[in-house]
Parts: sequence; structure tokens; C-alpha cells
Amino acid sequence: MKSLVIAEKPSVARDIARVLKCGKQINGAMEGSSYVVTWGLGHLVTLADPEDYDKKYKEWKMEDLPMMPKPFKLEVIRQTAKQYQAVKAQLFRKDIGGIIIATDAGREGELVARLILKKAECKKPIKRLWISSVTDKAIREGFLRLKDGREYDKLYDAAMCRAEADWLVGINATRALTCKYNAQLSCGRVQTPTLAMIAAREKEIKGFVPKPYYGLKADWKQGDGGHLSLAWQDGKSGSLRSFDKARMEELRKRLQGQKGMVEDIRRSVKKTPAPLLYDLTELQREANRRFNYSAKDTLNIMQRLYENHKVLTYPRTDSRYLSSDILPTIKERLAACGVGPYKKAAAKAGRQALPAKPFFVDNAKVSDHHAIIPTEQFVQLDHMTVDERRIYDLVVRRFLAVLYPPCEYEQVKLTVGVEKECFLAHGTVVKNLGWREVYEGGSAMEEGGFDAFGNWKEDLSEEEGYQEEAAFKAGGGEVSGRLSLLKKGDLTGSLTVAMTEGKTKPPAPFNEASLLSAMENPAAYLETKDKAMAKTLGETGGLGTVATRADIIEKLFSSFLAEKRGKDIFLTAKGRQLLELVPEDLKKPELTAQWEMKLAGIAGGSLKRDVFMEEIRGYSLQLITQIRMGEGTFRHENLTNTKCPDCGKRMLLVKGKNCEMLVCQDRECGHRETIARTSNARCPVCHKKMELRGKGDGQIFVCKCGYKEKLSAFQERRKREGAGVTKKDVARYMNQQKKEASQPVNNAFAVALAGIKLEEK
Repeated sequence: MKSLVIAEKPSVARDIARVLKCGKQINGAMEGSSYVVTWGLGHLVTLADPEDYDKKYKEWKMEDLPMMPKPFKLEVIRQTAKQYQAVKAQLFRKDIGGIIIATDAGREGELVARLILKKAECKKPIKRLWISSVTDKAIREGFLRLKDGREYDKLYDAAMCRAEADWLVGINATRALTCKYNAQLSCGRVQTPTLAMIAAREKEIKGFVPKPYYGLKADWKQGDGGHLSLAWQDGKSGSLRSFDKARMEELRKRLQGQKGMVEDIRRSVKKTPAPLLYDLTELQREANRRFNYSAKDTLNIMQRLYENHKVLTYPRTDSRYLSSDILPTIKERLAACGVGPYKKAAAKAGRQALPAKPFFVDNAKVSDHHAIIPTEQFVQLDHMTVDERRIYDLVVRRFLAVLYPPCEYEQVKLTVGVEKECFLAHGTVVKNLGWREVYEGGSAMEEGGFDAFGNWKEDLSEEEGYQEEAAFKAGGGEVSGRLSLLKKGDLTGSLTVAMTEGKTKPPAPFNEASLLSAMENPAAYLETKDKAMAKTLGETGGLGTVATRADIIEKLFSSFLAEKRGKDIFLTAKGRQLLELVPEDLKKPELTAQWEMKLAGIAGGSLKRDVFMEEIRGYSLQLITQIRMGEGTFRHENLTNTKCPDCGKRMLLVKGKNCEMLVCQDRECGHRETIARTSNARCPVCHKKMELRGKGDGQIFVCKCGYKEKLSAFQERRKREGAGVTKKDVARYMNQQKKEASQPVNNAFAVALAGIKLEEK
């Protein structure tokens, strides 16, 4: 008997088939002596739409809510139905004795395969392939340690509960809002709190009143090049700034030209280990900061590096650590990635012995997948696009960095007294580059890279502590030259004192990097300020998962609830109105934290699936009641001055995929008329498809390039150009061309020669 392997995507299926020696191509699968490998195209099966339960749900009516299917039905996704039928045919082959699930190792991957099996009603025994990369070695080793599929039943239950809960809450609440306010309004347990965080940040920025602050900078320069720059510090508060301008002006005048005495000097040697390895969210943040990649773009690039190039491990991970079983493979991974710009650094990393307990190895902090690192697959950099090279560079350098020793530096902190006032300075001298050597001369050490202390120099303008740091830098506070040799009790020369000033800054608007951070750790946006809840949010991964956050952000843009202005993200008018109309619970991060905690309990076996779903049904009913009783109003942005011919109300301009329509704002009226549609007619200037606008004889073709043509003129032009050729005419012509192409090229010449009679002379 053979085993049927179900992969998530064709590319992964091909890799598995090659390793398992399945070379025979059949319909939607590849077959070998012991295995048949087939694949999904992502999800092939999903939860059925409401109208599949009752035809009345085709119309959105408040009185039909709530919709509470029990049990839920499944439907084959229409676009991928052909592949589903191919998989189903393989499932019920008589020579197939068991199923091996080889979809992505995670909650969603488990759901992909189980839904196919459930829809097909296949009861054959299941085994699970659980691997974090799709290299030949990983596949071979994975098949040697296949696990019983029953071990993942609870993981499937958790995935199914999440899907069903999102269906109940999302569809019911979305339909209720749409019916109540006559507008296309959508909400959900993750997207709505994310929208609320953007609104909270905008409110904070709008309400911020900048305050001027002042500091003092004292300089002492010597002829030999020595230089000492000091920043004033308040003796009581320890702050480097003051909001009292008069006081600072008085101090400047009093201290001008005075000498100072070194009251304290501290020298300490410090070590800074390399930053932790990447999980998906951290990689998305850094790619956005450096290259302005969206979270979705970064995930797509990572997916190609994982599936197609096979040079990086599984991307959808929330861990920044490795498990101990990965350590024996490090030398192979170094050999694979040690090419081109990484050759020298990889060779040196391979020669260095790892400590007994590396800081980046922690089995307890690795759940389903370890951090993103290179695979054992040989790398061909010239086969990558520029975007792929950039992401690969980030991952490889971070991987090499953790294998290097810490960066060692000496820190000097100097305290100088001037007329009973305190001034500070500090200096840093790198003793051993350590892991920073990996970035020396590399792309990762560009502007905005790591500072002398081994920390990433992010834009921290939104942080309160940044104000102090900015004041310190503005006030000087640097030691250089021979003056770094100063001792306690030494006197300075006459100081040049200047007053510095600045203004407090509001928090920066969200960009994708900072929004991802807020979604990952939304504790600051908790209304309850409950420490236990904040801890739960941290443990359950915040809003969404590493695999879904990119899609959530993209959905906010596609549904016109949020928009980008440069890198920054802002709410639209539609988004602001939605937040005023949606029930309060749906705007809170607490809700998602509770859900994720319970889903983790289902996966772990501490919570029953039925108990969770009954809670969700009750909550969905509660939401609909709140929406139905709401007293708010919605103002349509797309309202036109055209009145409906049936009810007289103003109509809405709606842009569909291939047309523009005027739709009555009264859903009960339902009148609609097409005012423009994308035709198959091509513009004679730019050859793009033109829109047909108007009615009757007044219809006109309009192109984006500016070309316009009446329908009557277009028809006349087509007649002159010989239009009207049917598909049959085209087919007949193509068959004739094919027939002529199969004949000898000199056939006509040969026929002519055959008629010539040559007489002998």
C-alpha cells in the first residue's frame, strides 16, 4: 500500500516528490513506488457562506440576524475546485492506505489539510510531517520521524474554533453594521482594535501641546586638540533640561568663563551580546525601517526564500530562539551561507567555539518553530532578486552575529562641578568589535544601524526617554582626545557656556514597523490597565499572529479604513465613523487576548472546544443587540447629487471591479444603474481597454489617456478596419496556418518543377 502526502503548495510538493522519488506525473499529483504526493493551493476548502445555509441570507436584513449555524458547513473554494477534485481522487484510491499531512507546520497549516479530509469524508489513518524548512535533508529526516496525526487533533480543534469564531463575530457584526447604517462597514476582533490604536495615536498627536525646554552646553578646548563638551544636569531632579528659560539664562551668565573641577570619573568595561535572531515580526519591522517594505511584502519575499530558494527556514515563527537540536547543524549552515560577502565572517564563526549555554538557545521559548536562520541549502546569490538579497542579507548577518563573541567597550562617565552646578560628559571606546565585526563594511551598518553600545538606533522620537537623550546630545556631553585621561580633582580651563533649546515632540504617527510593534505588544492600549491581562497579551502574541498581521494591515487599506501618507498611517473618515459605531468590546485588545488564551487552552487540552464556541455564540448575539440599539449615524463619502428615480433619495457612487454604478442609499429600495463599464474595446492611441459611459445613443468610450469616442463613431471605425471576425474565422485561419506549417517549405516550388520536361540533346 502507498501513502498519500498532502503538501500546502505545489513548490513544496515538488521538493517532497523529488526526495521520495515520485517522478510519475498524474492528474494533480506525482507518484512513486511507495508514495503519491499531491498539494493544495493554500486553502482548498473553507467555511460555507451564509446563503449556503438558507437562500434568504443572500439579502442582508437585520431581522435575519444572528446567523448561528450548527454544525458549520464546508464548501470547496471555486477558484481551486479542480485541484480539490484531484486531491479527492487520490484520497480514495484503493492502493492508498494512509495520509501524511505535510502542510506548513502550524495551526493554519493543520487546518488546510484537515478541512480537505473533512470535506472529502476521508477516514484513512493520518501521520504528520513536522519540519521547519524544505531542504532535502530536512525532508528526509522528517520522514524518518513521522508523528501520529492524532497528536495534532487539539491543534486542529483550536484552528477550527478560531475560524468559526471569526465567522460568527465578523459576519454577524459586519452585516448588522451594514444594515443599520446603510454602508459597507466591516469589523473583526483584530482589525478593529488595530484601527482603534491608530485612532488613539492620532488623538494623542492632535492633543499634544509642545513645550519649549532649555539646557546648557559647556566647552573646553586645548591647543593640542583636546576637547571636553559638558551637558548641565539639574542637581535636584537629575534632568538634563529645564522649562524655566529665565533660570537657564541666569546660569549661563553666571557660569560663563568659570573653571570646573572633576568631581567623579568612572571607567567601566562592558560587554554587549548580539541582538537576538529574527522572528517574522521583528524581520518585518526592520525591513520596513530600512527598505520601506510593507509587512506583506516582507512575508512574500520570505516565502520565496523559504519555498523557492530554500535558503531560509520557515518564516511564520514567533520565536527568536533556537532549540538545542539545531546546534549540531550550525557548521553545515555556515558552509551553505558562507559565500560572497559572508565568506570571511562565516569562516571565522566556524572556527570559534560556542559557549556551553549560548544565549540564543532556549527550548522553552521555541513553540512550533525556531527563529529564522539559513538552511543547509547551498546559496546562489545571483539567482535572487534585489529584494530577496536584502532580506537574505538581514537574516544571514544576524545569524552570523549571534555566533560571535560580545562587543566589548570601555565607558567613561565624567562629572564636573562648576560653581555648585553639575555638568556631565561621557565617552565610549570600543575594545573588541565582537559581533559588530559581521556588520563592518556591510549593508547592515548603513545609516541608522547599531550604536556603540550594540543597540539598534531606531527612531525613538515617540518615546519619553528620547527627550532626555536629545537634550544630552544638544548639550554636548562628549569626551575626546587627551582629556579622556582626566583624573578626579583635575581642573578645567575657562569654560564657554551656551544655552541650548528645543521643544517637546508628540509621538510619531504609526508606520508599518511601529504598528507591528504595537500589535505585538498592545499592553499600552489596555483600558483596564490590568497587569495580568497585559501579561496574557504578551504571552499570547498580542493582536493577531505573526502569520496574519500583514494581512490585517493590508485589509485596513483595501477596505478604505486607513491610508498611507508617505510612510505614515492615518485613519480615513470612514475609519473614524466606524469606530464611533462599533460596539466598545470590539475595539479593545483585551478581547483578542482572551480569545488567543482560550485557543491556546484548546490546543493544550485544558479547554473544551464546545465550551468556547457556546461563549462565542452568546457574545455574537450580544454584539447584534448592541448594534441594533445604537443611535449613531453614518455619513456617506460617496454621496452624489443624482436622485433615485424610484424613491427620490440621493444615490451613491460605487466602484466595482469592472464598472461604476449609482446605487440608491436606501437598501430597501435597491435601485441601481451602471454609468460606466470596462469594455473590451481598445483605445487606438494607447491600446488599453476603454470605459463605456452613458446610455442609448449618447454612449461614449473614454480612455484613461484622455481619448474619447462616441459609440456610433467607434462602430463606423470598426467597420472600416474590417472588424466583425468571429471566433470560428480565427480558428479556421489558425488551423490553415498549422497545416501549411507542417508541409515542406519548398512545396510550391517542387510542384512547379515537377511539370517541367527536360529533353536530352
